[in-house]
Amino acid sequence: MRFLIQTFIHKIEEAGGMRYLRSLLALVAVVLVVVVYNLYDFKNFSTQEAMDAAQLGRNLARGRGYTTLFVRPFSMYLLQRVNQQNPGAPTPGQQPDFARIKSAHPDIANPPVYPVVLAGLMKALPFRYDVNITKPFWSIPDMRSAQTSGRKFWRHEPDFLIAVFNELLLLAVIVAAFFWARRLFDPAVAWTSAVLLFGTELLWRFSISGLSTLLLLFIFMSLVWCLTLWEAEARESKRGDQVLLVLAAAAGLLVGIGGLTRYAFAWMIIPTLIFVIGLAKSRRGLFGLITLVAFVAVMAPWIARNYNLSGTPFGTATYAVLQDTGNFTGNRLERSLSPDLQFFIPALQAKLLANSRAILQSPFSSLGGGWIAGFFLVGLLVGFRNPAIRRMRYFLVSSLALLIVVQALGRTQLSDDSPEINSENLLPVLLPLVVIYGVSLFFLLLDQINFPIPELRPVAVGAFGFLACLPMIFALWPPGTSPVAYPPYHPLVIQQTAAWIKEDEWIMSDIPWAVAWYGDRQSVWLTLNATADPKNSNSQENFYTIDYFHKPINALYLTPKTLDERFVSGWIRAGEYSWGDFIVNTVLKNQVPPDFPLRQMPSGYLPEQLFLSDWKRWQ
Repeated sequence: MRFLIQTFIHKIEEAGGMRYLRSLLALVAVVLVVVVYNLYDFKNFSTQEAMDAAQLGRNLARGRGYTTLFVRPFSMYLLQRVNQQNPGAPTPGQQPDFARIKSAHPDIANPPVYPVVLAGLMKALPFRYDVNITKPFWSIPDMRSAQTSGRKFWRHEPDFLIAVFNELLLLAVIVAAFFWARRLFDPAVAWTSAVLLFGTELLWRFSISGLSTLLLLFIFMSLVWCLTLWEAEARESKRGDQVLLVLAAAAGLLVGIGGLTRYAFAWMIIPTLIFVIGLAKSRRGLFGLITLVAFVAVMAPWIARNYNLSGTPFGTATYAVLQDTGNFTGNRLERSLSPDLQFFIPALQAKLLANSRAILQSPFSSLGGGWIAGFFLVGLLVGFRNPAIRRMRYFLVSSLALLIVVQALGRTQLSDDSPEINSENLLPVLLPLVVIYGVSLFFLLLDQINFPIPELRPVAVGAFGFLACLPMIFALWPPGTSPVAYPPYHPLVIQQTAAWIKEDEWIMSDIPWAVAWYGDRQSVWLTLNATADPKNSNSQENFYTIDYFHKPINALYLTPKTLDERFVSGWIRAGEYSWGDFIVNTVLKNQVPPDFPLRQMPSGYLPEQLFLSDWKRWQ
């Protein structure tokens, strides 16, 4: 035993074993942080985009094609407009289904890459979609239950599995950023940047949100690597133009895949083309053309599919620039059945200026790196001797300027519902490079300090990292809060409510994405108005238009998202035929409109939720 102990100590001190010991301790620390964060900070999905993508992935995994259970009235309008122009052969004895809601409704709102990836994950792993209240991790004892074995819902298993997958993507992004920083800078910058990225609390919140941000981050880092290799080969050619052609095509391919992950990312083809053409010493037109052709080859089939279905290249997302303008405040456009789709340049200019100003007024929080972003911004004044570092910084700055404009114009109600964690927040995609360049400036400044004791230098680096990771450290502290994102999303309640609806029926709701994901039922978004205005015969923005002319609605499900609206501005001022007026009469006066087809109400929902049905389905 004494000999074994001495041999072990010798290997650690003399034979390089200390490196393996440090690696083991680092791995244990990573696993510990992942476990603690998921234990204390995980919540079920709380954003529309996450639930929408998840239910699309499930439909793909079940072999239903790229169809959705979350039906937007605006999507119905676009499909109906195209199908009425090309009606095809009529079906005897049936009313034409121009809006495609009596069968599987094709999705024309989301790009396909992330749902396809989720579909593969759902095929590979055993996803259990029914809420689990039997196993300890997914449920906890219900102290209010009369039975000692009573348990209540705590975590949704599919949400958790998708979050773990995104956390693995986060680790892959950190690894890619580490090797990129070590290639262009030095090991100290690489290790510090990797630690700071691992300790960036915003990235962890994105990972458990269920959004496609981490996948987009991985695609962006792959693009950065591709352009870095392109720059090195273009500057000192070692393998000939064939390698440059392959790298140019790969860059266009990656931008195309990113554009099909999030449509706004497709604009990154502009700085990518500028980078490729600007650094090519010869045959610039050929390299630029190869990059553009690869990008178009990826994007064109999907654009053609959307155009055949809706007459637009990106479906409902084509009109995102109109949202949050004067005529379409909030989510009015996506809830519209007959919108006036006119582009007003002054309205778009006002939107661009207002949203850009908000981004530029808080650059630290916009970039997502905290005060490390300040080091990056100051570091723009520092000149680097390495041409690769300078050129990649040009690419980063041009991408930042472009994405600020794209994010400002593409802002919708989603950014108000979840200010930081949303699919419209594009700037965090640049965060790995922002952190790396910020850390490089820190080490440049650190080299100017003459420490009287050499051991103080690693202490300064440690203090720098500790302060940068404080938000993440606080997040690991046990908060004692529920992992259920209620209000308004309670998976168990939504699933039990949707179970009353048959698979060929559907429900109108203010959270149709949640009904589609947790309840696995087709759900349509609330129309702009509840009832029809008898004085306006052309008004189509109401419940009856869908119920009478498209498909009978079997239930109405409202949550605190609507019931917690401001009483005066949200309900009273909305008008006599609005949902606010409907709620006031139904909830406060207990008077459902006399001609409203849904009149049955179960107990236990009011005052937080409202459920109306065509018959007493709960019996």
